[in-house]
Amino acid sequence: MNRITIRTTWRRNALLLAALTGLGPIALAQSSSYYVGSQKCKDCHSQEYAVWEATKHAKGYADIAGRDKNQAIIKAVGGPTIMRKNTVCQQCHFTTEQADASSPPTVKSAVSCERCHGAASDWINVHNDYGGQDVKCESETPEHREQRIKNAMAKGWRNPREKVDIAFNCMSCHGLTRDSVPGDVIAKMLDAGHPLEADYELVQYSQGTVRHRFYPSAPCAKDNTVNKQMTNPELAQWYIIGQAAKLVSATGALNKTDNAKYKAAQQKRIDDAKAALGRISSSVPEAKAVLDAPSEDNARKLEAAIAKSDLYDKVKDLLPAPSTYK
Repeated sequence: MNRITIRTTWRRNALLLAALTGLGPIALAQSSSYYVGSQKCKDCHSQEYAVWEATKHAKGYADIAGRDKNQAIIKAVGGPTIMRKNTVCQQCHFTTEQADASSPPTVKSAVSCERCHGAASDWINVHNDYGGQDVKCESETPEHREQRIKNAMAKGWRNPREKVDIAFNCMSCHGLTRDSVPGDVIAKMLDAGHPLEADYELVQYSQGTVRHRFYPSAPCAKDNTVNKQMTNPELAQWYIIGQAAKLVSATGALNKTDNAKYKAAQQKRIDDAKAALGRISSSVPEAKAVLDAPSEDNARKLEAAIAKSDLYDKVKDLLPAPSTYK
């Protein structure tokens, strides 16, 4: 078991304990990594931050908390009746922030940078260290940059170039499969009207308003960049990785609860993912391995196997039209 898996598993267990025992987020935050806030990202990633500010991920802080139908869901969940203060709701809809490990967490935003890229308390200093106190980004050696990225990932950073980790994180909320939310709670949420998108697909939701792909000509270069769209081969890879993550997450969650709506949605996710992966399973053994034994490890092996492949012709009719991007 690697360090990332250990940290992820520990945090899931801690969140489950908090949800089951009624412990507030303060007790959880004091014994795990915590969110430092998107303002810490803004200085170096101003273009990405500007994109985020215009998304539903950011605007959800104000948009969802006051809806009438949410009151029934919150009451079904139990705990605080204010959505942003409810431990279960916080896990997908909000981000708590702390000044340090001992300070109380406060909800200051909805789905922020760290919700997608990992709570930054343990990795932000590593991420920002270019080789010493006086070394600037432009002077960082390629060797140090490579090691810095590995060290940050080991401390919990989700590297956007490690697509499968991003995909699993997306699926945990959009597929309603988070380990830290018990099945009986999910059943109550669904019965009270909480949505579950069985058709959630990664390309459609990642390449629309939330796309933030700003690549300078070289690391740390100051030249202007554009929010780059994916090429067809990139879209196909992203689609396949999303289907692998969907299959793994849905298979693991299928028996989470006996709620009929939940089981039907997860089964549909499984069936759709199997059909998509079946398109390449005869030519990509790693895709067949995911079909035969859905697991995070096999999904990562599939990502590595198709990194330099062009699978567009095999799945192009399954890709969502750009006009449907969210």
